[in-house]
Amino acid sequence: MTIRVLLADDQALLRSAFRVLVDSEPDMEVVGEAADGAQAVLLAKERRADVVLMDIRMPGTDGLAATRLISEDADLAHVRVVILTTFEVDDYVVRSLRAGASGFLGKGSEPEELLSAIRIAAGGDALLSPAATKGLIARFLAQGDGDDGRVPVRSERLDALTGREREVLVQVAGGHSNDEIAERLAVSPLTVKTHVNRSMAKLGARDRAQLVVIAYESGLVRPRTD
Repeated sequence: MTIRVLLADDQALLRSAFRVLVDSEPDMEVVGEAADGAQAVLLAKERRADVVLMDIRMPGTDGLAATRLISEDADLAHVRVVILTTFEVDDYVVRSLRAGASGFLGKGSEPEELLSAIRIAAGGDALLSPAATKGLIARFLAQGDGDDGRVPVRSERLDALTGREREVLVQVAGGHSNDEIAERLAVSPLTVKTHVNRSMAKLGARDRAQLVVIAYESGLVRPRTD
């Protein structure tokens, strides 16, 4: 299957570079280019994109708003958004994950990292950089909560999960892969995948990135302060 990629960046030179890289791969193709978020949303639907490489800072409708519009559109439920950012430590990244992005990637990443990110996002079963994304979420979700030692109220949203599904969710929030979780919990990777998929369905999460956000926002996992 060929992965249909949409490029959304206000810099034409960067879009051209990304196009050459993506089109050089036999299993993916660029199906469109957008210079702003509004155009990205429109083309994602018109060109039936699988993955959108989305810049955050664009004129008019920015990448954050565009990501939210895509994630809230039922007709675009299959589309995965990968946020491209100049600064990997950026609160916009976390806000984008909350808006529905599948993960993030720094613009300074190696070409193979970008290509791998596209494939992983298209597969929908892993974050682009689990530990790094988890760390960012932990850092920025901690902001505004205060450092008074209070434990957040656990969300009733998690009541739908079984005990084992909660265990798996904690591991997912820790940035661990299915194989690593399977080893930690002494179960098969297929069993872990089943628990992850059921958790996503019960919690209305698009992918693992959303599960990580939910785990922190609900208080199931606490940001580390060390």
